[in-house]
Amino acid sequence: MSTSEETALAGRTVASTQSEMTEIILPNDTNILGNLLGGRLMHFIDLTGAMAAFRHSRTYVVTAAMDHIDFIQPVRLGDLVTLKSSVNRAFTTSMEVGVKVWAENTQTGNQLHVASAYLVFVAVDKEGHRLRVPQLILETPNEIRRHADALLRREHREAESARRSKARHAATAEEAALAALE
Repeated sequence: MSTSEETALAGRTVASTQSEMTEIILPNDTNILGNLLGGRLMHFIDLTGAMAAFRHSRTYVVTAAMDHIDFIQPVRLGDLVTLKSSVNRAFTTSMEVGVKVWAENTQTGNQLHVASAYLVFVAVDKEGHRLRVPQLILETPNEIRRHADALLRREHREAESARRSKARHAATAEEAALAALE
């Protein structure tokens, strides 16, 4: 490995990955009830998560999974939405990023936690080949807890992926058997 590659893979702190984005919710962002569209919020979450993954990897990143999202409270027309993200864990070429979302009523200043999500991003080069990512340097008890929790979520994702793959193969085999009978 070259010196520049070693420097690029030096560990980075969670704090160095933290990203924040604020948007005002306009009529085009809402449904007929005046609530922020869930898909629009997911778009904001993906963008804010990608910012944290980029800050950690310092290369292109692609979204591999949004494996958990909780819509806790509705976000209303005219609210300010603030999203905060940071890397929870760096694996070999992927990173889990946590995103929390708050809505602020612009008239009262009242802020509510309205959503949380976990996303997985993969670091890639211009041709889409996976790249190694730096290790994550943990500095606080909360960062250590989130780091451990991210491994549990990854194990769950992998087990669920294996279960779905097995089910697909079983369905394909059953379809082939039925076709052979025809």
